[in-house]
Amino acid sequence: MSQHPALIDPEYRTPGKSHGLLSVFNDPYLMTLIVKKGIKTRYYGSALGWAWSYVRPFAQFCMYWMVFGLFLKVTRDVSNFPLYLFSGLIVVNLFSEIFRNTTSAIVDNSSLVKKIFLPRELFPVAAVGVAIVHFLPQVAILIIVSLFFGFTISWLQILAFFAAIIILVIWSLGLGLFFGAINVKHRDSRNIVDLILMFSTWGSPVLYVWSMVHSAFPAWLFHIYMSNPVTAAVELFHYAFWAPTADSPNLAPNLLMYSGAALGLGLISLLIGQLVFRKAEGTFAQHL
Repeated sequence: MSQHPALIDPEYRTPGKSHGLLSVFNDPYLMTLIVKKGIKTRYYGSALGWAWSYVRPFAQFCMYWMVFGLFLKVTRDVSNFPLYLFSGLIVVNLFSEIFRNTTSAIVDNSSLVKKIFLPRELFPVAAVGVAIVHFLPQVAILIIVSLFFGFTISWLQILAFFAAIIILVIWSLGLGLFFGAINVKHRDSRNIVDLILMFSTWGSPVLYVWSMVHSAFPAWLFHIYMSNPVTAAVELFHYAFWAPTADSPNLAPNLLMYSGAALGLGLISLLIGQLVFRKAEGTFAQHL
């Protein structure tokens, strides 16, 4: 008996078979649809809509600037502190949004997960895409503000900008895959994520400078602090946007080395997150 032609077709793939994150790149059209859905539903029914992408970071900036810059004068020696603050703040905001949204991506798309087979990684990766789309207006504001302070650009600054985003995306996606897989069965893992994010702003040199940590911590703990991917990304943004405008920028030493360590930690988190996600995805529909 001859074999059905579809079964010997090189384009034929067994239904329900996934290759993890690699499967995401096999169907860019489907990924585009999910990203567009996330963008359209993000502010559905909201009066301000996309304006919230500007209002929230602006409100955060005003609060921190008044408290730390005007009242407490914690960073009175930091040249162009508003730019220093905002360039670090939007990095932390991007991390928070990717981490939070990837953690809840499977639960938020439970209707699709339960009904049809799709590579489950599509949903957290699409959440990353949505976060980046809403991050771009903040970058546009940062560039405009930087120009006001006398910003000049170089290839090293462009490389630092993209390096920061790559490090942050890899790190937060890895964490999101890990906690997203656990969140399907144990919904209180979302509370753990909120606790982590509560400390994220304070765990990086956004409201203060790195030298304060250097003087307060032993050397080994300072190295761990600087190898934190969020810290490295914040300092890379400071290098890209704030340093060219500052009179005497106080940038962290060995930033290239710490950025390499941060990238390594991000890749490890992505590997662990993918392994945990792949192991748990077979029971997603059951727990949803």
